[in-house]
Amino acid sequence: MIAAPMSIARTVLREQVKEVLLERILRGELEPGERLVETRLARELGTSQAPVREALRDLELLRLVESEPFRGSRVRAVDDSQLLPVFPVRAALEELAASEAARNPDCDVGALDHELESMREAAAAADWRTQIAHDVAFHRTMVELAGNEPLLQSWLVLGVEVSTAFATYQTLWDQTELAEFHVPIVEAIRAGDSRRAGAEARKHVRRTERVVRQRIRDARSAARPGRQ
Repeated sequence: MIAAPMSIARTVLREQVKEVLLERILRGELEPGERLVETRLARELGTSQAPVREALRDLELLRLVESEPFRGSRVRAVDDSQLLPVFPVRAALEELAASEAARNPDCDVGALDHELESMREAAAAADWRTQIAHDVAFHRTMVELAGNEPLLQSWLVLGVEVSTAFATYQTLWDQTELAEFHVPIVEAIRAGDSRRAGAEARKHVRRTERVVRQRIRDARSAARPGRQ
């Protein structure tokens, strides 16, 4: 009976550390390839090494961190070829999430409006890092609004929203255009049109997938012998 509160407190601390590190990765404060030293992070965050170690394991499951024996952990660099298998999974999960959110009578579309407006403000300020953070928050909020816990847990465990968010912001679209791509999803959910909401969510993900596939083709073409 005594161990339960201690276990809960440790779990909460681990989640807090994970959220801090996730935010730093999204904002680019921790860059791909950068070492994540447990002792240093624990000192910075004012905690012991145990919750830091557990948070790093969680981030490794999300494919944001990688670790090697005797070399420790570092922020993972994700390339386009590694992203491609994620898109079909993300499209399916978010199509279902948007559809369920549109059917949910308790859905608070205002939360999506808030993230959309924050993306617009970040775009106007040419602040990519903040826009990425709010983009990720938008999609997480949409999945949460579905009110389907197994769906949310599947989406969170796969970490699909974070890895593909980086792909989105390596495109040739301008920041304002990227923010406005979310509008049809919000409008369909607000209207309670589950079929349209699902279709718009799937289209949103597939749009980025097409750009990533084109980048891969361009890179392969440029790497062929004889090309300057």
